[in-house]
Amino acid sequence: MKAMVLCAGLGTRLGELTRELPKPLLEVAGRPLLEYILRNLGRNGFSEIVINVHFAPEILQSAFGDGSSLGVRLHYSFEPELLGTAGGVKNVESQFADESEFLVHYGDIITNQNFAEMVAFHREKNALCTILVHRREKSNSSVGLDADNRVIEFLERPDSSYWETPRLVWVNSGIMLFSPEVLQRVPTAIPCDWPRDIFPSLVQTGRLFAFPLSGYRVAVDSPDRLEQVRRDMENGVFIP
Repeated sequence: MKAMVLCAGLGTRLGELTRELPKPLLEVAGRPLLEYILRNLGRNGFSEIVINVHFAPEILQSAFGDGSSLGVRLHYSFEPELLGTAGGVKNVESQFADESEFLVHYGDIITNQNFAEMVAFHREKNALCTILVHRREKSNSSVGLDADNRVIEFLERPDSSYWETPRLVWVNSGIMLFSPEVLQRVPTAIPCDWPRDIFPSLVQTGRLFAFPLSGYRVAVDSPDRLEQVRRDMENGVFIP
């Protein structure tokens, strides 16, 4: 199976930590964040992986090479201008044309999630997309589900009034399975994001589904979150 890890973002919320170093190369227990992602994908059968790059691409490519040391095969897609989470995948559409499904993984998500059941669920539902979701109060997204885990509402960055009443809701975990035909809905060579530009219209097809997170997951989008992963590993909360 094939996957894509989105690593082209600038990581500006991490401040000085990413001034000269791409965010995926920040270290936890002596290993870069991206290594944990690639190893987990390899364990789950995703042996061929595309990585999009933008800032300091030569540093990241030098660190991981062709992926053989991790038991995977890596391909790199350089983006002179950032294309967004969907536009970056569209840019390498040919890589996934012959796949029954492929996975897209944000490059700042650290998880040990087992993807086998998610893949089986995606196939059973004949989904265009299956989003890994988790429960959380307040997030960048809110995902409404029916009894079959079909997404019936997707709100990206709802305004502050939406969260005035504290509640646990399903939110996007930053990992998604796609059927290749979904890329027909993504414009070519135009910056475009899955949550903002594609998911709301996918709801109308009835083929956007969600699968609940069962493993560990943290989005390393701030210095505090980076320290959280480090503490969780030290304390045995996160076992890669």
